[in-house]
Amino acid sequence: MSEALLASESGGADAATASAPGSSGARQFWRRLRTQRAALVAGAIVALLVLVALAAPLLTALEGQDPTTYHPELIDSARGGVPVGSFGGMSAEHWLGVEPQTGRDLFARLVFGARVSLGVALVATLLQVTLGIVIGLASGLGNRWVDLALSRATDVMVALPLMVLALALLAVVPSDFPRPVLVALVIGVVGWGGVAKIVRAQTISLKALDHVAAARLSGWRGVSVARRELLPALAAPVITYSALLVPANITVEAALSFLGVGVKPPTASWGQMLTSADVWYQAAPQYLLLPAGTLFVTVLALTVLGDGVRTALDPRAASRLRVGTKRAGKGAAS
Repeated sequence: MSEALLASESGGADAATASAPGSSGARQFWRRLRTQRAALVAGAIVALLVLVALAAPLLTALEGQDPTTYHPELIDSARGGVPVGSFGGMSAEHWLGVEPQTGRDLFARLVFGARVSLGVALVATLLQVTLGIVIGLASGLGNRWVDLALSRATDVMVALPLMVLALALLAVVPSDFPRPVLVALVIGVVGWGGVAKIVRAQTISLKALDHVAAARLSGWRGVSVARRELLPALAAPVITYSALLVPANITVEAALSFLGVGVKPPTASWGQMLTSADVWYQAAPQYLLLPAGTLFVTVLALTVLGDGVRTALDPRAASRLRVGTKRAGKGAAS
């Protein structure tokens, strides 16, 4: 009932058609996504990165290394700690070479860093989306005073600079608290404002529709109205925004670790690796290029995939990334 009524209303047509939970809606979404070659390639890259992160212990065991063991014999102390050998000490035992000064295996730290960077970003995104949906729905469905209070709180969270507030919070927490968990919590708690504003705006638009008004007049509680009538129609904008939040959170985690308040050694993360790599870009460039290149590819792939998901969920919106996509008219016609 909800999807049919939503489709018949001009204000809620896009949300309903994009969020239809049935198999036909999933088939339409997949058919639209397949027309975007760049999004498919980006999705394959993201899937490969997630697989590498999950299989990090297996991959490092196959190499025969781990991310924390020092190898001083592979470091030339006479040259200031530069790895011995060509290409940063690459060999059959160390596939991507070793770190300057410490001799720790770069491949092991890179794949274990993927677990931390991707894990922090995904947990932070989940927390942002959960808080944003709850607060946005409460604001949109609440009375005037509830809406006013929650809207002003949301405006404050959006206006606050995320990096500055995260730096302040991370600096005062005891160092023995698990740092990856702390970084994910801080990013999630600070960054929910954008999701809440989107959910509130959509909720105010949707609750004026006939089927939502009828449900409220029939005595349904706010939770039942939100779960049965609003959440299906909110799926499309929330999923779209979430797909774009993940690369942003990866960048924030990397920046916090680079500034020294994020993930601490010996735990490996891409941002933490960049923290100590900036002084080695001439003597051992691979130490800087490997984590920086991996971070760049990951953020780019997630951004392209997020744009593809947005376009597939809302066929009336043209893709903002023209490379590897078909024209909007063809995508909408399919």
